[in-house]
Amino acid sequence: MKNIATIGIDLAKNIFQIHGTDSKGKTVLVKRMKRANVLNFFANMKPCVIGMEACGGSHHWARELKKLGHQPKQMPPQYVKPYVKTNKNDRNDAEAICEAVTRPNMHFVPMKTIEQQDIQAVHRCRERQVKNRTALSNQARALLLEIGIAVPKGFRYLRTMLPELVGDNESGLTPRLRELIADMYSEFVDIEARIKNYNKELEKMSQESEACRRLRQMPGFGPLSATAFVASIGDPHTFKNGRQVAAWLGLVPRQHSSGNNQRLGRISKRGNTYLRTLL
Repeated sequence: MKNIATIGIDLAKNIFQIHGTDSKGKTVLVKRMKRANVLNFFANMKPCVIGMEACGGSHHWARELKKLGHQPKQMPPQYVKPYVKTNKNDRNDAEAICEAVTRPNMHFVPMKTIEQQDIQAVHRCRERQVKNRTALSNQARALLLEIGIAVPKGFRYLRTMLPELVGDNESGLTPRLRELIADMYSEFVDIEARIKNYNKELEKMSQESEACRRLRQMPGFGPLSATAFVASIGDPHTFKNGRQVAAWLGLVPRQHSSGNNQRLGRISKRGNTYLRTLL
């Protein structure tokens, strides 16, 4: 236990797999444990490098392990996969993570604070409501089109035409369809109210955050894009320059070059799709 320099931990819901090596890379620890025993186990260890895949809950474990004096590092799963030997199982995954975290050129995922995750949670809930509004709008248009009523594009037409159609006895709607459209309009109003509340919450968060206030001084950054950028970027010191941030967002050209032939295509579209859409 005293000679452990690097640990790879395969995160899970209940059973965690741990693989540890010494400073020379020799395996000195292979262990499975339950979630409830993980922190107690690492609390009794000397500080070491702990690698893990970036996944659901990884930021929580990284923060907790850092409090214990360890050096947690998160990696994209696709960068860990080449180090998996033979068949895939928890034991081999933990060994691959332990090997990958020692690579000098490995790209690590910045650890998020709890405040950044709060902002991200609001964005995720808002994004879900926006998708629900779009789906509801498309369904309402399709149902009305089946009886010969074409609703123009834009949510503003739904806000005005749906209540008019429900209240007009000469609109051609059957009683059953009239009831359905009335219910859909009620749901549409409720969704828009929820989106408005999320927008207010993000506006409040952007005013409370110094990083968001600084971003909003730049052209094109509003409360949505500023808060999403701060929540997604993690620790900005992870990136050496702005070009690395652009590459992380997938805004640089895709390259397929060989020798003297330089081929640059469209943007790579890697990274955070939601943030890239806002920008």
